[in-house]
Amino acid sequence: MSFMRSRVLMPIGLLLAACASSADKPAPMQRPAAPIAPAATTAPTTPSANPSARPVAATAPGLSPQDMRAITAHHNQVRADVGVGPLTWSTDLAAVAQEWAEQLAISGCRMKHRSPNVHGENLFQGTFGAFTAVDAAKAWETEKKDYRGGVLTEANFAPAGHYTQMVWRQTTQLGCGQAICKGTLIVACNYSPAGNVLGRRPY
Repeated sequence: MSFMRSRVLMPIGLLLAACASSADKPAPMQRPAAPIAPAATTAPTTPSANPSARPVAATAPGLSPQDMRAITAHHNQVRADVGVGPLTWSTDLAAVAQEWAEQLAISGCRMKHRSPNVHGENLFQGTFGAFTAVDAAKAWETEKKDYRGGVLTEANFAPAGHYTQMVWRQTTQLGCGQAICKGTLIVACNYSPAGNVLGRRPY
């Protein structure tokens, strides 16, 4: 199977409590987008005709300034480890990420990527109170061991796509949001320009 050089992929996964589930193989994306930390790729639940019966999400008020600095710093340390320049925080990307985190929460906590999406995207879900937004970035970093260099393909993207988006050389901006749903913390981060382009090296 041949790949278009402009084809962009997004990984998906779910992290619950202290252990991560095995990640499903992500579906390839035709437009820039990005990752989710291991979760099912099912569609969101269909809203009930009765508004009172719809899932209600307790949403966190976005990231605190301290969390913004911490998650940016962690990304930049991971990037520095492979000789890639730092990211800067984007309030516009953060607003997009916050909106999507809240949308996932009110859709029954089912993890899926925004589509279409012109940005890169990493998603994470973990037990609320046990994990923070910075832990999401730390979870994505653990995929470093699964990336063994070379150009991005469907084979090496599946286990390491969150990490490769974190260190994508052409990406310069980051923005993240969070929401709470059914005792879990959902974290979404968007990246611009998007990474994970098949046929190209992350760095």
